[in-house]
Amino acid sequence: MTANSAIPGSTALDPSLEAAMTSLREARAEALLEFARIPSISALPEHAADMVTAAEWIADRLRGLKATEVEVVKTDLHPIVYGKIHEAPGAPTALVYCHFDVQPADPLDLWETGPFDPFLEDGRFVGRGVADDKGQIVMHLYALEALRLVGRAPAVNLTFVFEGEEEYGSDSLFAWIGPNRSRLAADVAVISDTTFFEGNVPAITVGLRGIMYAQIDVVLSPVDLHSGGYGGAVENPANALARIIASLKGPDGRVKIPGFYDDVVALTPDERAAMAALPFDAEAYREETGVPALVGEAGWTILESKTSRPTLDVNGIWGGFQGDGAKTIIPAHAHAKLSTRLVAKQNPTKIFEALRDYVAQIAPPGVTVTTTYIHGGEASLTPTDHPATQAAVRALRAVYGVEPVFMREGGSIPVTAAFDHVLGLPVVLLGFPQPNCNAHAPNEWLSEANFESGTRVIARFWDELAAMRR
Repeated sequence: MTANSAIPGSTALDPSLEAAMTSLREARAEALLEFARIPSISALPEHAADMVTAAEWIADRLRGLKATEVEVVKTDLHPIVYGKIHEAPGAPTALVYCHFDVQPADPLDLWETGPFDPFLEDGRFVGRGVADDKGQIVMHLYALEALRLVGRAPAVNLTFVFEGEEEYGSDSLFAWIGPNRSRLAADVAVISDTTFFEGNVPAITVGLRGIMYAQIDVVLSPVDLHSGGYGGAVENPANALARIIASLKGPDGRVKIPGFYDDVVALTPDERAAMAALPFDAEAYREETGVPALVGEAGWTILESKTSRPTLDVNGIWGGFQGDGAKTIIPAHAHAKLSTRLVAKQNPTKIFEALRDYVAQIAPPGVTVTTTYIHGGEASLTPTDHPATQAAVRALRAVYGVEPVFMREGGSIPVTAAFDHVLGLPVVLLGFPQPNCNAHAPNEWLSEANFESGTRVIARFWDELAAMRR
């Protein structure tokens, strides 16, 4: 199915439920636009009130769906929304997770309209958060809305956890999960924060990379210095930072930090063969991204490099004079933010410590260099043969009429490992946006067809999951 193709037929749902889905289409679209107008940017303190507004928006919808124990949980930073619909005695329980925070919207001048002035046009919702991850929250809510409209309860018990810090490290959720194990008791966790495969092929994500995010600060003096009076006598922080960054990664794509690869679980030959069989066209991917060339890790394909191998990337770098014209200074300080994407068995704290120690080792004299940990999360792998995963396969197959593929995603969802390690839950990663949705970039968009069909997949999934033994 391509991003602009028609919504799949109605055979996946019984006629009354499909009629309810159809009748709710306009309301469903307006709900997403309304939700996307809330600038719930977790990383910016000035949007703290918007985070509460977004949480209350979800909580009000859950109450309208007759959810119980609905609560907007206060945390040290941004709220968590909790609620339950447990109306299927003896059936499995699914812990449903999405996030309602979004990424900062800059650069603003590249948006078709304001990032929080979303619109629906030519089969596309456009606006910050429509794909990552507000659209999928609305899909879950309106799958339940359709069930309520025909007088049905979901075939399984549902516990909802929607967080406001996924784009900011999930620290509050990590702190909350442990003391609330009993409230989160379930048989499976369902996370809708992933995409389909390249070409918009229906897919289930079975692997996510972890993340370690850090900042490097290089400081020379309290103020900028005249480059004529001091150049040649003092170390330039920008030059020093450039040398440090250049020493972190080689031209072959390999990270140079000692011990970085020690715990990596590499792909097996069978896994590499399965990945090679996926319908991935590297040249089409290059053209779609608009870059002049693709560069991966030596010895690994582009698909393997972007989904299943660890990486290190500078996410931002600044320092010194930024204006028009010239200003002859040696900057007082220079800074960089960087992240590593990690694979199974790599520990973000251990990776940070290796980075910190290596930066201290290679830092030139004459400046003070500090490396600070910002946040991290572990990688995850999901068994493809688990009954919950197979229930998702059947739901996608029923709606789309094709066999979904299993894929690994290069991004990170930190809470996935917590659901596994702390709660002991298998995790099904069931997301619906098209892979070229511009998540984290200007003009983020969600295919209306994916939005509609995804809502139907969720409704069908609860029926399929009900057959799973507890």
